[in-house]
Amino acid sequence: MYEAEYSSSELNEAYRPLPSLYLALSSIWFFSACSWALVTWKNRHFQANNLQWMIASVPVIKTLQLVLSFLFWYSCFYVEICSLWMSFGVYITGVLFQTASFVSYLLISHGYCIMCENLSVHEKRTTAALGCLFYLTLVGYKASVPYFTVLLLLNYIISFSVIFHHISQNLLALQEQLSVIEDDDIRAMHDAVYSKYIMFKKFQVAMQLIVVAETVIYINIDDSPDTYWIRLLVREWAQFCIFLYIGLTFRSQDLAPHFSVVPTVKLKGGTSVPPIYSIEMDAAAFKDFCCHEWHIGVPSSLLPSESSKEPVLVIVQHPYSSREASVNTTT
Repeated sequence: MYEAEYSSSELNEAYRPLPSLYLALSSIWFFSACSWALVTWKNRHFQANNLQWMIASVPVIKTLQLVLSFLFWYSCFYVEICSLWMSFGVYITGVLFQTASFVSYLLISHGYCIMCENLSVHEKRTTAALGCLFYLTLVGYKASVPYFTVLLLLNYIISFSVIFHHISQNLLALQEQLSVIEDDDIRAMHDAVYSKYIMFKKFQVAMQLIVVAETVIYINIDDSPDTYWIRLLVREWAQFCIFLYIGLTFRSQDLAPHFSVVPTVKLKGGTSVPPIYSIEMDAAAFKDFCCHEWHIGVPSSLLPSESSKEPVLVIVQHPYSSREASVNTTT
């Protein structure tokens, strides 16, 4: 009931390369998805990798879309049956892929797992609202609903404006942190903050490339079937290269020391650099050590590879000690 039988002669021969093309692309994305998941799993101890797992879902969805596309066109040409359900699956997974990619870009622009451990309530609501709006407008556009082309264009303008705004804010905050580090000579945090700054600069370039790519895709007026497979190859390869660039930039890895030292949520009025210091003292001084500004403890958990090493002693400065001291002095 939901399948149509065609003779291969009734289909345009210009579409015959599509099964082979979709098979090759699905293989590339499948290898990328497996590699991404493996790297994220192996490096899960180095940093909070919730963002990496979110990004890892994108190539999985893309692989599913390409596999369904291969099955659809293969069945049309070689089985002479074109399944409506198969084409609907290609349509849905394509929309999900674009939405998941867009939400990932929003999370990165907010600095999720890079500038803070969690998003604020306002950031979560904004991301969810923009994601839902993008999904609905994309569905309407793909279904050729009137006026949804204009709505999708407005959605793109608003969304990319939000993304570039947050990227600029994070770059400014990281520049301020680097200035503080250089002024106070906090060398232990320099590599971590500088790594984040480079990551956001690369992400800014990637988003500019995405804007150009999306513009070229939507203003393309060449609908000739003879060149469809070429346009498809260029579009899919551009998507893969851009996503690979972003993926390599934000992959789970053993980054600079103290890279994961971030606040739970972003601090309003600027982001301060966490105080990372080292103290050396002899046994007699340590025995009599007593200071309200410092707290002594041991790590709550250690990695399996560190279980056999000597116990680690941690001395942490009270974050409000200097503020309290200044208040007491003033009063």
